[in-house]
Formats: sequence, structure tokens, C-alpha cells
Amino acid sequence: MATPYQTDPTHGRAGLFKSKKNRDSAAAPEVYNADEKVVVEHTSDTSFEAARPATITPSAGRRREAPPLVRDLSPEERARLEGILVKKIDLRLLPTLIVMYLMNYLDRNNIAAARLAGLEDELNLTSTQYLTAVSILFVGYILMQVPSNLFLNKIGKPAIYLPTVMVIWGIISAATAAAETFGGLIAIRFFLGFVEAAYFPGCLFFLSSWYTRKELGFRIAVLYSGSLMSGAFSGLITAGITSGMDGKRGLRAWRWLFIIEGVITIVIAFIAIFILPNFPRTTAWLTEEERQLAVWRLDEDIGEDDWTGSEDQTFFHGMKLAFADIKMWVLMVLLFCFVASGTVTNLFPTIVKTLGYNNINSLLLTVPPYVLGVITTFLNSWHADKTGERYLHITLPLYFAVVAFIIAAATIKTAPRYLAMMLMIPGVYTGYVVALAWISNTLPRPPAKRAAALAAINAVSNASSIYASYMYPESAGPRY
Repeated sequence: MATPYQTDPTHGRAGLFKSKKNRDSAAAPEVYNADEKVVVEHTSDTSFEAARPATITPSAGRRREAPPLVRDLSPEERARLEGILVKKIDLRLLPTLIVMYLMNYLDRNNIAAARLAGLEDELNLTSTQYLTAVSILFVGYILMQVPSNLFLNKIGKPAIYLPTVMVIWGIISAATAAAETFGGLIAIRFFLGFVEAAYFPGCLFFLSSWYTRKELGFRIAVLYSGSLMSGAFSGLITAGITSGMDGKRGLRAWRWLFIIEGVITIVIAFIAIFILPNFPRTTAWLTEEERQLAVWRLDEDIGEDDWTGSEDQTFFHGMKLAFADIKMWVLMVLLFCFVASGTVTNLFPTIVKTLGYNNINSLLLTVPPYVLGVITTFLNSWHADKTGERYLHITLPLYFAVVAFIIAAATIKTAPRYLAMMLMIPGVYTGYVVALAWISNTLPRPPAKRAAALAAINAVSNASSIYASYMYPESAGPRY
């Protein structure tokens, strides 16, 4: 019988050793080592003086065994309990993360709406200075993503870490209302990006620590709906503030915009601390049976355990593993191109304003494209998870984006231009969220590697936002 033993004599854990009696027997039964959670086989092959534990990789014939409370479940009971568990996780994680991400994107991109609420005029900004204020955020955003995700993986406390950084960026966002000069605005925007960088890659890593690969795509789409909804809410909120609060207490509407949204962000962050869990192994509101199942189903999905403890996580080892994997670089190029196409959202109110409507109506007209984007994103991601197919679900929506950009550049007539604007956001982001899920599907373990890859890809892809903002000066309108 072929032996599955690890032949490396430096293997770090103790195994089961064969006595002479066992070596002389024709065959010996399987023995389960509880510490290893690996089935080890005895063999009559006398070329080894001692049997060593099975290799950790599935290719070596390793057979892992479920924990006791999961092992004793019938298939029907397992399916029922897993359904209850996933619903419990969904209700605890998704609503909170969506609202947090909505505020993350709102605080990042409300400068686009603030332009129509008087920011550019009151601070006497040139078009280039305004675009610099938009793009500088992404410099800080890029710098912090990889260190933040590795730190989150190390401490294993997302329930504390993510709300804490949310409080800080809420304070910085509200402080934008105090800006009086171009230099002050630039400094605030840089540090806002630096702190906000922790949230989105942290959320992607957080979700991939709770959901299996077949569940992840739709959950990331649900999360990303927060950013798309923020585009819709931003237009509605700014329109309301501009029409009702401009000049109140001597403040222009754009200052009220930053104050109100910053305060809401801080309040939501404090609430989130009491709702979000950490990782499956350390979550108190799961029963012991649910906790074992939550951990085991991730192990079963990949064939390797996920986050086990902070002592097992290292900063540089995870980064080294990610950077040595060619798949990370391929996905990085893919996501970079997606984000470069999607930078139209950084200045979407300005683009809609070229239709010739007043500021209030222009802000209201930004809402429908984002609503359509939420719908198409949900449907596409749900179908991608159901079928297990990724490539076509990523690429087909891009054809609609190409058509939309061509129409917008080819005509100045109102109806076809607004049709193009309706297709731009769904065309780019419908496939983008499936590509995000593809990262965790492709680079699942170890968790430190996944954390580094998610952050590095997201950081580099957002580098396009630094230069892309300069592609939309007012002088280039309406065709851009």
C-alpha cells in the first residue's frame, strides 16, 4: 500500500511511531491523532523506521476529520443547521457593514456633490486645484491599505478595529467644514484617505473569514451596494441641504454637508462596536455547535484551516506569499482597469451637470444610475455564485460600459447622453464586484496571504484615481 507519510525529517510535530510488531505485520489499522486532526496510516513498508503524520496538503492524501459536534450530525441536520448559521451571520454582519460602507464612500466622495453646493466658489479654487483635492485622498488611501489589513489579521479584532477607524474618519470628514484654504483642504483630504483605507479591504478580508467561496460573491455584491447607494443618497442629501440649509448660521451648504455626514458616521461607528463579531473561533453569540460548524465549513471548503489565533499570523510572511503568487498580479491588473473605468463616479455630479439643468436637478438626476447599478450588481453576483462561473459575469457588463462611454463622447444631445450615464455605473460595477470575490476565491489561504493580496490589489487599483480625476476638467466638458 502506498504511504502518505511526510518524508521531511524536520517535520515539526510528533507523530505515531511503528513498533517492530507493527512493522512485521501485513497491515495495521488507521489511527486518528486528535492533536493533528489527521488520519495516519500504518503500513508494512519497511523502508521507513517510523511513521510520520500525513502531509498537510490535500494532494498528499490527507484526510481531515470534522470536530465532534459536527461529525455527529446527519446530512439533513447539517444542512438545516448550516442554513440557520448562514442566516444568523448574514443578519449580524451584512446590514451593519453595508451602512458603514455607505458612510465610507459618502464621506470620501461627497466632495463631488459639495462642488455644486458652493465649495469651489467659497474657497476660490481653480478647476485644477479642485481636481487635486479629489485625487490627493487616494495617495493616503494607497499607502495605508496593506499595513492596515496585515495589522487586522494579526490582532483578529475586526469588531473593534473597523468601528474605531470609522470614528476617526468621521471626525476628519466633519473637520472638512472648517477648511478655509486650498492647503487646508488638501491636508484634510489626505488624512481622510489614509484612515478610510482600512475599511474596504478590511471588510473583504472579514467577509472571506466567515463565508465559503460559493457564498462570497453575492455577499461582496451586497457590501458594495453600500457604495452604489451612497452615490444615490449623496445626490438626495446634497439637494436637500442646498435647498434648505444654505446660509443657515452663516454657513454655506457644503459646510453643512460635511458636518452632518461626519456626525452621522461617528454615531453609526459607536453602534457597530456592539453588533459586529470578530472571527468564527472567537464569537460569543454562536453556540458551541455553531462555532465548530462555522470553522469547519471554511476548512472543508478550502482543505485548510483559516484564522486560528494572532500568534499564527505574521506581517511579512503573508506579504511575501502574496507577492510571490502570479495570480495576485493578474488580478491586480484586472482590478486596476476596472477602477480606472469607474473613476467617472468621482465627478459624476459634474458630468451630469453638463446636461444643462440647475444644480438641484443635476444632483437628483445622479440617483437613478446608482439605483440601476445596485439592481444589476445583485442579479449578476447572485447568478455568478449560483452557476460558479466568473469570467463571463465579469466581462459581459463591460461591453455595456464601452457603449456608454462611446455614446457620451459622440453626442451632446440630452436623451442619449443621459442614457449613456445610466449605463456607465452598472456597466463598470456589475462585473467589478464579481472580480473582487474572485480574489478571495483564488487566494484563500493562509489568511495572512489573503489579507495582503486583498489590500495590495485594492491599493494599486485605486492608484488610477490619482491621475484619472484630472481627465475631467471643466474645460473638457461636456464630452470629456
